[in-house]
Order: sequence, then C-alpha cells, then structure tokens
Amino acid sequence: MLIPNGGKFRKVRKGKIRGVATSGNYIAFGDYGLQAQGHERITSRQIEAARQAMTRYVKRGGKIWIRIFPHTPVTRKPLDVKMGSGKGSPEFFVAKVKPGTVMFEIQGVDRATAAEAMRLAANKLPVKTRFLAREEA
Repeated sequence: MLIPNGGKFRKVRKGKIRGVATSGNYIAFGDYGLQAQGHERITSRQIEAARQAMTRYVKRGGKIWIRIFPHTPVTRKPLDVKMGSGKGSPEFFVAKVKPGTVMFEIQGVDRATAAEAMRLAANKLPVKTRFLAREEA
C-alpha cells in the first residue's frame, strides 16, 4: 500500500473536491490511460487493488504507472466514544481525484489487452472512468 512518509501535519480537514483537473490530465508516460470522470477520494487500498488487477491481467507484461498518490490522511474515532474530546487519529490515506485526472497508464501491450486491464482496474475504484489512448502523431 502507498503511504506518505511523515509530512508537516498529522491531521488535515476534509475539504471539498471542486473543479476539473488542470494538472495530470494527459497521458505522460504510457500509451494508454485510465481517466477519472468524477471527483472522489480514492484510498490507498483501492489503488493497490486496481494495480494488482491490472498486473495480473497483463501477466507482468508491459509497464504500469500509478499517477495518483494518497497524501491526505483520514481520521476516525473509536467505536462507543462520546461526542467531543477532539479529532480522531489517522486511520488511512486517500488521494483526492478531480474529473480529468489520469490515474493509471500502461505501455508495452496491445490496445485490447490494455482496455481489458483498465476495465478490471476501474471496477475496483469508486469513480466513473474512461479509457484513453495516446494520439499517434
């Protein structure tokens, strides 16, 4: 699983995910990509599950890039704790994804294999996605 190493603050506020992606919204490394169509918080477990699904389908062929990283900690309070008494401790980490963000890229496989691998990965994610191909110029 992906986990950030340290950082300035242990806990952050929830915030809102607004607008469309202005960076990370194009295919930079591979030939095919998986692009988010909505805003959502994606956990490190979901990213890992999607990565495993893609890797297993292409049978360790080709190269896979993960373009998102879970920087944001999410806190939870223990069960049966009364209201008040501060914020809970960090439980897991999420990546905030905006519409248009390219989350995964793949190279070294044909289009049909890449599309099926991306479909399997998309089933593990909580956001609607779209399959992209690099324009052959």
